[in-house]
Amino acid sequence: MSFKRSIAAGLILFSAICGAISSARAETFTIVGFGDSLMAGFGLGPGEGFTDKLQAALRAKGHDVTVANAGVSGDTTSGGLARLDWSVPDGTKLVILELGANDMLRGVSPDIAEKNLDEMLAKLKARKIAALLAGMRAAPNLGADYQTAFDAIYPKLAAKYDVPLYPFFLDGVAGESGFQLEDGLHPNAKGVDRMVERILPTVEKAIAAVEGGA
Repeated sequence: MSFKRSIAAGLILFSAICGAISSARAETFTIVGFGDSLMAGFGLGPGEGFTDKLQAALRAKGHDVTVANAGVSGDTTSGGLARLDWSVPDGTKLVILELGANDMLRGVSPDIAEKNLDEMLAKLKARKIAALLAGMRAAPNLGADYQTAFDAIYPKLAAKYDVPLYPFFLDGVAGESGFQLEDGLHPNAKGVDRMVERILPTVEKAIAAVEGGA
């Protein structure tokens, strides 16, 4: 009898441990970085991209998170809208939505970029997935009218959907050659460090808001 009881107790303990591990995994906060080459880590080595470094920074601050990289180089807001549903899996807690730079570089109408971003935010809201909108700014050589219309997209949509806004994803990097690759567009590893450092408080607030509303 004692042997059978020991076996039973062992099975109970094993089940409890498995349950605890499963519960711990379930509690991990999943973030998806959804964007273009700036999110994908164009020109960078393993571990040097934005999502990898953001994950490391958040974990260093004590957050139990994973940050998935759903960046596609060259992607526009139209491409992002087409792949959003399958790129953001169920169970995702927060999406950092960073798109629009390629629309701007190609001179796509701000109205089209706004419509696509609007639909993406609506889709995430319908799925009850929180979003943090990472803004972009138009290059001045596109003209004052284009610049005004494009730059207004992000604060307008952030207000419409009541989502946090990080006004400029390349803050501290744009125009700073020491923080850019030779193309003058993408961040180098030091640039990514600066981007992560600057956006980190906004991401932490977004995480706290999601966890507070859970």
